Amino acid sequence: MSQTEIDTDVLAIRPAFATNAAIVTAVEIGGAVLLGAFLLTEKTAITVLLLALMGAIFALMQVRPQLEERIVSAFHDQRRLATALGALLVLAYPFFMQGSSYVLHLLIVAQLYAVLALALNFQLGSANIPNFATGASYGIGAYTSALLAIHFGISFWWTLPASAVVATIFGFLLGFPSMRTKDSYLALVTIAFAIVIHQLLNNFSWTGGANGLVGIPAPTLFGHSFARPIEIFGFRLPSQANFYYLSAVLVGVSIIAAKRLHDSRVGLAWNALRADPLAARCQGIDIVRYKMLAFGVDAFLAAFAGTIYAFYVSYISPDNFTFLVSVTIMTMVIVGGMDNTLGVIIGAFLLTILPEKLRIFSDYRLLFVGIVVILFLILRPQGLFPQRARNYGAHQ
Repeated sequence: MSQTEIDTDVLAIRPAFATNAAIVTAVEIGGAVLLGAFLLTEKTAITVLLLALMGAIFALMQVRPQLEERIVSAFHDQRRLATALGALLVLAYPFFMQGSSYVLHLLIVAQLYAVLALALNFQLGSANIPNFATGASYGIGAYTSALLAIHFGISFWWTLPASAVVATIFGFLLGFPSMRTKDSYLALVTIAFAIVIHQLLNNFSWTGGANGLVGIPAPTLFGHSFARPIEIFGFRLPSQANFYYLSAVLVGVSIIAAKRLHDSRVGLAWNALRADPLAARCQGIDIVRYKMLAFGVDAFLAAFAGTIYAFYVSYISPDNFTFLVSVTIMTMVIVGGMDNTLGVIIGAFLLTILPEKLRIFSDYRLLFVGIVVILFLILRPQGLFPQRARNYGAHQ
C-alpha cells in the first residue's frame, strides 16, 4: 500500500472517530440532564412531559432500529471515552443536585436496586431461573452486617464480606432444593424461601422482631464519618453524598462483574441453560453446578447492597425486605431488558424514582406506575434495552 493510500485511509477514519465520540458524549450528557431534570422537578406536568419524551425516544428506537445500532456501535468504538465520561458524570452529579438530600437519597436507593437487579439478572436474564428470593438475600445481608456492628462492634468494612459469605451460604441452601424443580415450581420454592426468611426475621427476638434493629453506626473511612457532610473545593455536600459515592462504587464493581461473567465460560453456560437445558446437558455442561453458581452470585451481590442499605438508614426492620421487594426487582429486570446490563440499570432507576415522582396521585400512584410500565412494554415488548446477540468474533 502506498503512502498516499495510507493517508487517505487515515483521513477517512478521523471523521468517523469524531462522529462516534460526539454520539457518545451527546447520549451520556443528554441522559444525565434528563435524569437530573426528572429528579429535581416538583411539577407533575413536567414529570409527565419528561416521561412522554422518554417514551418517544424508545418508540423511535423501536421504529428505527438502525438508530439504536448506530449508538451501540459508537459506544463500542469509544469504550474508553464512554467509561471515562461516565465516571466523571457520576463524580460530578451530586454537585448539580442543588444540595438536595432527598434527591441524593433517591439516587442511593436507585443504585442499590440497580445492584439487586444486576444480581437477579444473572439468574433470570442469563440462565432463565426465576428467583423471587433476591429480596430475602438483601435482608440477610442487611441483618448480618447490622447484628455484627451492633453486638460485636465490627467495622462496616469487615461486615461487607461477612454478610456476603452468610448470604451466599443461604443462596446455596436455596439452590439445593431448587435443583429438582423447574419453571413455575422453581419459582414457588423461591417464593416460599422469601416468605420463610421474612417470618424468621419478624419473630426471632435476637433480630429485634417486628421492631427491627436500631442504632446501626455510620461507617468511617480514614477518620471521616459517613454521617458528616463532604466539604471539597468550597462545596458542601449533604452526608448522603458519602453513601452515594459508596453505592456508585458498588454499581461499578457489579457492572465489571457482569461484563466478566457474561464473556466467560460461565456466561456461555448460563445462556445455554436459558436456551435449552437438555441440549446443554448433552453438550457436557454441568447444569447443577452452574445453577448453584447463579444462586450464589445473586445472593453475594444482594448482600453487599443490603449491608450498605443497613448502614445508610441506620435502622432496618422486616418490612424493608418483604416479598414485594423481590417482585419489584424482577419487574426492573423485565422492564429494563433481560441479560442487558444497561437495560437492567435503567429499569432499576426508572422504577425506583417513578413512584416517588407520582406521589401527588396519593393512593393511585401505584396504578399510574403500572400504567407507565405497561406503556413502556408496549413500546418495547422485549424491554427498554433488549437482550443482544452474542458476538463470537475476535476480542477487541
